[in-house]
Formats: sequence, C-alpha cells, structure tokens
Amino acid sequence: MSPLLIAPSHSPTILQLDSGLTLIHQYLPATTVVVTDVWLRAGAIAEPEAWYGMAHFLEHMIFKGTETIPPGVFDRVVENRGGMTNAATSHDYAHFYLTTAAPYWEDTLPYLAELLLNAAIPEDEFDREREVVLEEIHACYDDPDWIGFQTLSESIYQQHPYGRSVLGTELELMQHSPEAMRCFHRAHYQPENMTVAIAGGIETERAIEIVNLSFDRFLSRVELPPVEVVKKPLLAGIRRQELYLPRLEQARLLMAWIAPGIDQWRSAYGLDLISVILGAGRSSRLIRTLREDKQLVQAISSQFSLLQDASLFTISVWLEPQHLERVEELICAHLEQLQTTAIAPEELARAQRVLCNDYAFSTETPEQLAGLYGYYQTLGEPELATTYPQQIKSFDSVELQQIAQQYLSPYSYAVTVVKPC
Repeated sequence: MSPLLIAPSHSPTILQLDSGLTLIHQYLPATTVVVTDVWLRAGAIAEPEAWYGMAHFLEHMIFKGTETIPPGVFDRVVENRGGMTNAATSHDYAHFYLTTAAPYWEDTLPYLAELLLNAAIPEDEFDREREVVLEEIHACYDDPDWIGFQTLSESIYQQHPYGRSVLGTELELMQHSPEAMRCFHRAHYQPENMTVAIAGGIETERAIEIVNLSFDRFLSRVELPPVEVVKKPLLAGIRRQELYLPRLEQARLLMAWIAPGIDQWRSAYGLDLISVILGAGRSSRLIRTLREDKQLVQAISSQFSLLQDASLFTISVWLEPQHLERVEELICAHLEQLQTTAIAPEELARAQRVLCNDYAFSTETPEQLAGLYGYYQTLGEPELATTYPQQIKSFDSVELQQIAQQYLSPYSYAVTVVKPC
C-alpha cells in the first residue's frame, strides 16, 4: 500500500506484514520519544451474549503476565526506563500504548508484544482483578452523568451492542471464567485484527524489523459462540424517559440522534461541523441563546461521536428543572432553523477553523499521531486520518443543511431527563 500523506513532512508508512498484522509507522527525527499504540478489533461489539463486559475485563488481564513474564514485571521494565503504558476499551476496539525514549524502545516493545499475544490469564489474578472492575462499575453508578448517558444509549440503540455498557454489569462479570476469557483472547487477538501504530524517533526499517521479531508467536485461533447480528437502530418519533436521582443539584437534559457510521464519513464530518455551530464556544447558537442571552441553562454542549456502525449526535444540558420543557423547545427550534435558513459564511468559517485547529492541536505529539492512525485503521478508513482538514474546509451551507435535514429531525430523537429526587 502506498504511504498516506498529511503534508510533505508527515508521511506515515502503512504495511501489512507477512503475519497479517498491519503496521503504521511515522518517523519523527526531531523527537527522541517513540510511541507504540496497538489497536485491536476486539471491543464490546465482539462479545457473545453470555460474555458481555469480557473485552474490557481482558484489557485489565493482559497486564497480568504470561508464562515467561510474571505479573508486575512489564510495569517495572517500562517504569525503570522512564516510560509509561496504559490501555482503553471501547465498543469498536481495544488499544494498548507504550511511550518510551527511543534508546529503550527495542528493550520494551517485546514485553508488550508478549503480553498481547500470550496472555496467561491466571486464575488468582483473575479473581483479584474482577474486584477492580467491579469497583469501576460501582463508581459509574455513583455518577449521575454516566447514568443519564447510559440510559440514553440504551434508549436510542435498543438491542444494538452500542446500547450496553462496555464494562458489563456486576451479574455478567461474576459469570465470567478464566477459560472463557482465554477463548475470547485467542479468537480476537489475532494478526488480522491488529494494527501496530508507531510514531517517533525510530526509523522505518528498524521499526519493521523489531515489530516482525516481537509479534511473531500468535496463539492458534479458537471459535467462539456466534455474535448476533443486529440491524442498525432506527428512531421514529420522540422516545422519552425520565430518571430521578438522589444528591443531584441540577437536572440534566440529554437529547440524541442516530448518525451515520464510518462508511458514510462525509455526512459524519458534516455533523462534526454542525456540532460546533450549535454548541462549541460562546458564539455558538445554543450557548449564545440559552446560556448567555436567556440564562436558562448553566451549561450546554453538542457533540458528534463517530462509531464504526451507527454514530451518535448528542446535546447535553445542565439546568434547573423548571426550565426543562422550554429549553427542549428552543433546541428543537434551533434545529428547525438550521434546516431552513442558510448558515452565514462567517459562522461556517468559524466552525471550520475550530475543527481544523483542533486537528492541528491533536497531531502535535507522537502519542497523538499513533492514536490517530490506529483509530482510523481499526475503524476501516485509514485515509481519513490524513484528509480531515481538507474535507472540513470543502463543506458549504447547502450540504450542511441537507445533512441536518437527514439526521437531526426536531420531531424524531431520544431524550432522557434526569431530575433530583
């Protein structure tokens, strides 16, 4: 595959190695840091029904060692060389990253590869780490904003995997076993599901050599129970629900629309722009009207969250309960105006500047670049990692109106209201 181009000085190399693993490498000669970000198509959407929460739990267990690396050794090796490591799991992916000085990269990468490819998942560590994950679940249910968003997700996605928590539930977690997790690991931590993104002060030829040597012993694949194929969610009319929570000082109004996935990236980028026009910065429409002028809300924002299958456009509000109905009406009026009245050139230009600047700020470091490349490669559209600014600048008012009309109906959305008891 030909290298992608961000600019003449930024030319990541994309290769598929003989094992089937995808390597993305960005040589940055001006830095002495190297970041390795390993991405896997092994998120929550890959979980069979009986194993909900398994992908995130496995992320924890990856660091508990292999037959040749006892628990804790990897952390000591990295920390003793001044490096750092962490991981995250979402619905679409899991990823593990390692940051180290360039002279120590070749010493530390084989440890990370060994953990990912040959995780032992020992039973005693499994039981201990399950308690850690249970604490994460309990902490979430103490957070009213997490509860509100999770309830909204369940409402809008219904039976789709995006509607359930990546953490799983306490009941589901207690039913997991080390052997089931080993099966999940051997089914999904395979080369064709893996992207190794590297950015920093290591040259391409050396990076290819060390990755080939480190990621060379994948376990044999096992078959899992089938994952039910669920159609993309549909939303007709207004789907409303209310929650009452203790110790809540202000109400929450959460509104959501189903948006296109990565396969319709042009519309997704348009919704990125619309989210800035509506709710990013004091001059955006919702903040200016509802917070600054009418003073009906304490805080309001809009956000587009890109997902592989069916993305989400949300508007989130903190406000006093007596203003809930009025604020929802005004938000819908703004959506209707967006669809019927042309966006002023200066307003569109501001949104384009905001997003292009955000892109520039988010591609300044090796860690950011490795994450960007790995993310888009995993979702299936690697070219989008490098063409975002050009695409954003190419929108006009007419196209944005058409996207708003298609996806942001003021008469069809999910709404969750959270009120104090």
